[in-house]
Amino acid sequence: MSKLEWKGGTLLAPVPPALVTCGNMEKPNVLTVAWTGILCSDPPKTYVSVRPTRYSYALIKESGEFVINVPTVPLARAVDTCGVYSGKDKNKFELCSLTPEKGFQVAAPTIAESPLSLECRVTDTVDLGSHTMFIADILCVDVDETLIDESGKLCLEKVKLLAYSHGEYYELGKKLGNFGWSVKKKHTGKRK
Repeated sequence: MSKLEWKGGTLLAPVPPALVTCGNMEKPNVLTVAWTGILCSDPPKTYVSVRPTRYSYALIKESGEFVINVPTVPLARAVDTCGVYSGKDKNKFELCSLTPEKGFQVAAPTIAESPLSLECRVTDTVDLGSHTMFIADILCVDVDETLIDESGKLCLEKVKLLAYSHGEYYELGKKLGNFGWSVKKKHTGKRK
């Protein structure tokens, strides 16, 4: 395989085009964020990176809270719309027919149509250049009860998860294996 050298850029993909909610139930706001992920598992920590010029930046900075709502294929149009318009000029909940819902731990609303929401409280901020990273504790995860099987296992394969890659949206699809499947011992079928 022959490769070309490009200058450093944001080509790590795919990423979740998360619907991040902030504000409160009286004045909710939602924005689309691709710069998010998990930072630590114990304690559970995440982040969102937001441009200081964005309307949501001040809301998150002031409240110290936000919610990451996991995107699904049925939410694709809302994900794109919320990434194009500013909450300063439009009520994106109304524009996208989304329902703000009271969370368990934070004042920022969740999105009722999202099957999974991570309620977060900011612990640190890091100015990075074009964006500021809001590092946060994940206080709780709101899970649609239809995604839990009889044994209590979360079954995200029941929803059509959305991914974003280099300016395009994709539906996540075919399962290839479980964690550790590549090194799992194979059964030969012989008895000892």
